[in-house]
Amino acid sequence: MEASRVALVTGGMSGLGTAICRRLDADGFRVAVAYSAGQRDPQAWLAAQRDEGHRFTAYRVDAADYGDAEWMVQKVLAELGRIDVLVNNVGVLCDRSLSNMSADEWHAVLRATLDSVFNMSKQVIDPMTERRWGRIINLSSVTAQSGAYGQSNYAAAKAGIHGFTKSLALELARLGITVNTISPGILRSRLVQQIPSDVMARTILPSIPVGRLGEPAEVAALVAYLASDDAAYVTGANVAINGGQHMS
Repeated sequence: MEASRVALVTGGMSGLGTAICRRLDADGFRVAVAYSAGQRDPQAWLAAQRDEGHRFTAYRVDAADYGDAEWMVQKVLAELGRIDVLVNNVGVLCDRSLSNMSADEWHAVLRATLDSVFNMSKQVIDPMTERRWGRIINLSSVTAQSGAYGQSNYAAAKAGIHGFTKSLALELARLGITVNTISPGILRSRLVQQIPSDVMARTILPSIPVGRLGEPAEVAALVAYLASDDAAYVTGANVAINGGQHMS
């Protein structure tokens, strides 16, 4: 791998985002971490990563805003010189049954989760095309395939991501740029670990054939493969990593 390759990870300070950034850094990428205005104490996150040997460059962005995404990507290009890998890892939840969901709640999830993929991907196509090499990796969810009660907005946004992936993969395949989707199942996260143990044992774990939660590092390893030279023949794919929770 070229030693100077740059990976840009949106939602990079989340639990999964952190695992992805750390893995790509370990694999030799220079990693640009995009985070939202709602991120609590980004400097503390950066310091914690430095303490463990990871040095990242951070950029604040509202990925749901086209102009802000354009400005941020231009800043990354000016400071780091290139973007070879884009990992679209932004998503929000606003769970509510459709009968109780407001139009604002619908649009908020679609904007943050799906529009952000368009906004960010649009900005990196030209720099990748110039080098005839690039990787766009979009994080979807098992919910896009299985559905989930009270998540019609989130499921629609995540399903839309893979439709976007397939179409863009066709457009860019001859330019040395691959576009793929990863659809994780339920991962071990701060939010999931707050679920009462009896609920976890009674309802969640029985729905996962392997009998455990996924680890963010396992998804990060899959991202690293799709970002590598070894994955040059993989494009337009939706790779499930859900412990058998949903098989298609």
